[in-house]
Amino acid sequence: MKSIKEMSMMELGGFLCDALKSNDIPVVLSGGSCVEIYSRGEYTSYDLDLINQYNTQFKKIKKVMEELGFKEKDRYFVHEETHLFVEFPSGPLGVGDAPVTDIAEIDTEAGVLRLLTPTDCIKDRLAAYYHWRDEQSLLQALWVAQQNPFDMQNIETWSKKEKSEDKFKKFVEMLRESGSRT
Repeated sequence: MKSIKEMSMMELGGFLCDALKSNDIPVVLSGGSCVEIYSRGEYTSYDLDLINQYNTQFKKIKKVMEELGFKEKDRYFVHEETHLFVEFPSGPLGVGDAPVTDIAEIDTEAGVLRLLTPTDCIKDRLAAYYHWRDEQSLLQALWVAQQNPFDMQNIETWSKKEKSEDKFKKFVEMLRESGSRT
């Protein structure tokens, strides 16, 4: 088993997913780290956002993280052997107003990383763009879409429910202009 200092971001995520799951705390990676994975490094994130799927009590998460050598600092967990920090945004797991039901998995040397699918990662980024006008998140959604198979119909249907059809059209237009299939 690799030490934490030798682990890549994906391996650390897999290690933490397995450790928490073995304590009946299923978590799913979301946010910028998913973008980093699916954009093949176009974007870099230094934190792992692990969504506590069933809103397990935070003190139970804290106990497991401390057993793994992490210390709570502000709202993050840090470890002396890695520059990456870990956050546990409150659940439930969802994008915009829609719950997430499909979970992707990537086997790593350190454990199984459970994360949003490319489709839900795109929706997660688009939600920030739709609701907070975050142009950087729109760009991140574009990077993920350019590098991965995804369900455009699913995103369009979701976008309508989010009342963001005009912003969705901008995403589609940018994807077309980039030469990606839509």
